[in-house]
Amino acid sequence: MEQPILHSKIIGTGEKHLLVFHGLFGQLDNWNTHGRQFGEIYTTHLIDLRNHGRSFHSDDATIAEMVEDVARYMDFHQIEKAHILGHSLGGRVVMDFAMTYPDKVDHLIVADMAPKAYQPHHNAIFKALCSVDFSTVTSRKDVEETLSQYIPEAGVRQFLLKNVYHAENGGYDFRFNLPVLQNHYEDLVGKDLLNGIFDGPTLFLKGAKSNYILQEDEFIIKQRFPKAEVVAIANAGHWLHAENPKDFIEAILTFLEK
Repeated sequence: MEQPILHSKIIGTGEKHLLVFHGLFGQLDNWNTHGRQFGEIYTTHLIDLRNHGRSFHSDDATIAEMVEDVARYMDFHQIEKAHILGHSLGGRVVMDFAMTYPDKVDHLIVADMAPKAYQPHHNAIFKALCSVDFSTVTSRKDVEETLSQYIPEAGVRQFLLKNVYHAENGGYDFRFNLPVLQNHYEDLVGKDLLNGIFDGPTLFLKGAKSNYILQEDEFIIKQRFPKAEVVAIANAGHWLHAENPKDFIEAILTFLEK
């Protein structure tokens, strides 16, 4: 059976292509503002990962399958080589993609993710999402009230609420495939990266207030990505692209234009 192609929004007509991948529970819409700026220079593809946004749902949610999704997407759009940017889970996918298909990667940008396994740390979010009973939900506000019992940070709730949409049955639902993401969660964050070295130009961006990329991680970054630069984005945590978009975009454009 032919595999479906990831859903995307394509902005700009630049000669070079830039592919952008969001993180867990994200969707391409989170990147619209950045996409418009990148699109002035590159043909920019904002892409929904499988089981997220408007891309297809699948019971298979391994990083390896997601890597193949990226390769299929590039083949479908006849892109031989592209700049590739991934945040968080998207960063995890693009690192393995660079190991698997180094010839398809021009410049690699990984936003707030190190090449290592992480301890599961989204348990409260899964608990909150699973507590939403859509059979009783009549508005987004109902969903927020449930989430607020588990998630004190308003910004995190707003980010998750962007995934609530009017489903075909007339009620509300999440765009992401919650049961599958929950079942595969440990595979998505808790497995080591593929073995190998990517020796193309690489930029790791870390939020200055985030603990996803630690000082000691820079050693493994340099081992796996010998040409990597590590740049901290000031006044930003894990959502560095949202918390300090100006410095985030500037760091990327500086790197790509070198």
